Amino acid sequence: MEQTILLLVVGIAVAGVFGQWLGWKLSVPAIIPLLGIGALLGPVGGIIRPSAALGEVMRPAIGMAVAIIVFEGGLNLNLRELRSAGSGIVRLVAVALPLNWLMGTLAGHWVAGLSWPVAILVGAILVVTGPTVIMPLLRQARLEPRAAAFLRWEAIVNDPIGATLTLLVLSYLTLSTTMSGSAAILHLAWHTALGAGLAAALGLVVPFGIRTLFARDLAPEYLKTPILLAGALGVYAAGEAIQPETGLVGATLFGVVLANIDVTGLQELRRFKESLTVFLVSGLFILLTANIDPATIAMLSWPIAMTTLVILFVVRPLAIWLATIGAKASWRERLLVGWIGPRGVVAAAIAGVAGERLAEAGYPDARLVLPLVFAVIASTVLLHGLSLAPLARRLQLASGGRGGLLIVGASRWTVRLGEALHGAGVPVILVDRSALALKAARLAGLSTLRVEILSVIGEEVVDLRDVEQMLAATPDDAYNALVCTRFAPELGRERVHQLATEGAGTRHEAARDWRGKIVIGEDMTFQRLADLMEAGASLVVEPYREAPSPAAAADEGWPVALVRQGGELAFLGAEHATTPGDGDLVVRLFPALLAPAVAAKRGRWGRLLMRRPTPA
Repeated sequence: MEQTILLLVVGIAVAGVFGQWLGWKLSVPAIIPLLGIGALLGPVGGIIRPSAALGEVMRPAIGMAVAIIVFEGGLNLNLRELRSAGSGIVRLVAVALPLNWLMGTLAGHWVAGLSWPVAILVGAILVVTGPTVIMPLLRQARLEPRAAAFLRWEAIVNDPIGATLTLLVLSYLTLSTTMSGSAAILHLAWHTALGAGLAAALGLVVPFGIRTLFARDLAPEYLKTPILLAGALGVYAAGEAIQPETGLVGATLFGVVLANIDVTGLQELRRFKESLTVFLVSGLFILLTANIDPATIAMLSWPIAMTTLVILFVVRPLAIWLATIGAKASWRERLLVGWIGPRGVVAAAIAGVAGERLAEAGYPDARLVLPLVFAVIASTVLLHGLSLAPLARRLQLASGGRGGLLIVGASRWTVRLGEALHGAGVPVILVDRSALALKAARLAGLSTLRVEILSVIGEEVVDLRDVEQMLAATPDDAYNALVCTRFAPELGRERVHQLATEGAGTRHEAARDWRGKIVIGEDMTFQRLADLMEAGASLVVEPYREAPSPAAAADEGWPVALVRQGGELAFLGAEHATTPGDGDLVVRLFPALLAPAVAAKRGRWGRLLMRRPTPA
């Protein structure tokens, strides 16, 4: 038995990570391959049946995983977003949720043919648009901030509310078979108020206690992340001990409060939690999909298919449109949010429990709850997952082009580099704290941003949706390394670069984990580049030709970067395994005496680009 459980857990973990990698490799939302893997392992292939192997452990394990997921989601909720999207967010929670419940209930009764009690339960389950699906989709879609805030806040806030609402309906329906309706309502009201109130109070108070603990240095660094994680689980368990699902309210509040009261050590927790959440979401989707009984799939019917279509194309769009009338949201944002509403792990977990308990309580049509909910989950994951990015671009709510380069530090060399890359078709943004330093960049027609990129304001105004790579090129080597270290988790360690440091190539150089990849060469420091530019060096864009030997590099100019046929940027240097190909453009740095006679102007680059073969 122990060996079976071990193999099951490890197998699901490995399959989940593989599904995430497959989604990244195929450029599709990871939820789609995860759903397919779960179906192959469970109802289609019949390889595993998690509920039979895990038994009673399965439900509390899923509950703890969901609590960690909503806690991590709460850490991403910044109250400053309410300034620009506040009215829309409030309406999505206070108005759209009951409208979705009402219209979902009507669809369940009139289209699917469910009895009123079961239809009310199904309507409650389907109001949840969980962060388990929304957050991975937002990570890939590059939405503009306000549209992303609408979807993120709705998913994270509605998740515990919808779960609690569903459990209340389920508890009332089961209790009403053994006691009067009024007694059941009083019983539920007391336990829910007590459980949700205790969880909410702890979720509000505990973060302030933890902040005091950390500020007074009463906890070592290696214990800070475990303390925060244990706090989230403790708040969740306190609510669950009184009334099921109320603990999710506390876990969400715990994350939201932590994210907005400036707790030290939170950045490390965010990075750890993001990795943990990806791991948990992957496993949960495979676990719940694999646990579907083949008999459940056999119960799929035309009424269930029609109900799914009504929920997708009528219920949610209409509820969102009505709820956001007069809100601070454009028609494009309302249309996008009205279409995007994928259901996730919470809906799947509750549907299995609710259908079984209602059937035992004497509701014969309760056996249709699970197939109907999973039909909606599968449909929304596929349709919304595949359509979010294209629809957002069509509505001009997301980046429509490829990502570009963010250069930190304005100098004569970075301005010339920005000019060269911009002329070759690569989007460039130059960031610096000095307006005077940015003046030459603005005159050259480059996008500029005056801000300290590591400040709180910098995190708010620097939009990474259109950024694929970063180059830190200030005179301060340590600052360059710090910038690269800060943005490596978001952009990827292979996409953050910096100029060579003093002592590069020796034991005194900063370790690779604490800096970016060195561009050009180990001797091309900021000071040397400044000296070369002062002496009249120039940057030239030219078609690729056979690379010169290292000994002849100075005579042929130093290769700085490549611009591929498709417009992708690739830096060159000892730490860059980049192979040029036919049709690529090369950006070279030439010393003053060896610079080509023809000036590298933007018109010349345009002619070069026009002669390049069109990508297949």
